Amino acid sequence: MAAKKDIRQLSLADLQLFFEEINQPAFRAKQVYQWLWQKSSLQFEAMTNLPIAVRASLEAHFDIPALSIHYRQDSKDGTVKLRFELCDGNKVEGVLIPVPADKRMTACISSQVGCSLSCAFCATGFLKRERNLFAHEIYDQVVQINTIAQEKFAMPLTNIVFMGMGEPLLNYKNVLQGINKITDEIGLGMASRRITVSTAGIAKMINQLADDEVKFNLALSLHAASDVKRNEIMPINQHNSLQALTNALKHFKEKNKRSNLTYEYILLNEFNDTEQDALDLVKWVRKVPAKINIIEYNKVEGTIFEKAGNQRLHHFINTLVKNDLTVTVRKSRGEDIDAACGQLANKV
Repeated sequence: MAAKKDIRQLSLADLQLFFEEINQPAFRAKQVYQWLWQKSSLQFEAMTNLPIAVRASLEAHFDIPALSIHYRQDSKDGTVKLRFELCDGNKVEGVLIPVPADKRMTACISSQVGCSLSCAFCATGFLKRERNLFAHEIYDQVVQINTIAQEKFAMPLTNIVFMGMGEPLLNYKNVLQGINKITDEIGLGMASRRITVSTAGIAKMINQLADDEVKFNLALSLHAASDVKRNEIMPINQHNSLQALTNALKHFKEKNKRSNLTYEYILLNEFNDTEQDALDLVKWVRKVPAKINIIEYNKVEGTIFEKAGNQRLHHFINTLVKNDLTVTVRKSRGEDIDAACGQLANKV
């Protein structure tokens, strides 16, 4: 007997073709699609508006493989880190970042098993990239984290950030398909403006985002505004220079006027936190204006970097503010469970 297919790899048109082949009306396809992507059903028997014979046929032809929670850690600040096990045994991590006072629940999700970019300050960069996540594995992380947000805080997710394990733009097709399932009216129906994709900076794919006129937000993990320093901590910059990124981001802003652009900048003590570094950042931002998120560094075992002290942090920020830049400082969350920015590495 032929192996069952993963039904969530099928498009709506594929499902319509299947129902034609078993002499069922085409509207059954939309019913199944809604069960899969709107109601997040993982069992054919739960699809109660389908005849029993149709459910049996689906069971005979298809599987609904899904990730599961392998391990959960709860931080003293309310952050929840989840290690998800995929059907092939690989594992990725996702994080719920709650800010109940602001009525904000953010899911930080992964796009790849491991990462190939080897950024010097990031724990995930020490892992080998095993494979890309499928669209349904991206979607499932959101569903699982949303369930925990509602159980623990009685609030649904308000935001999604692709800032977990992996480089989203190196899994372009599946990331966009996953976002489509999350935002589709017969999916989870979440607003695109609530989703941010973070990239280490791949100019070709940023240009592709522009041409595809995506509606979600984009964040560039900048971390240094000179090629010399950026090359040192982010090898991807050797083939995606700051000038190439400038050109790509200008194209993105021209084509995607409703999408927000943010620059992320991790402050590393006595590396990228000097007066000159701040002035380099001012010069960069003026080329392609956007708000800046200053991120406090979270210590990663095996790296040489340290968190910048408060005096250096304040001086750096003051230089930016004096030059009329919009700056936010992102405080670490979940550091006690290795759930903070740059710490995801499948570590208990």
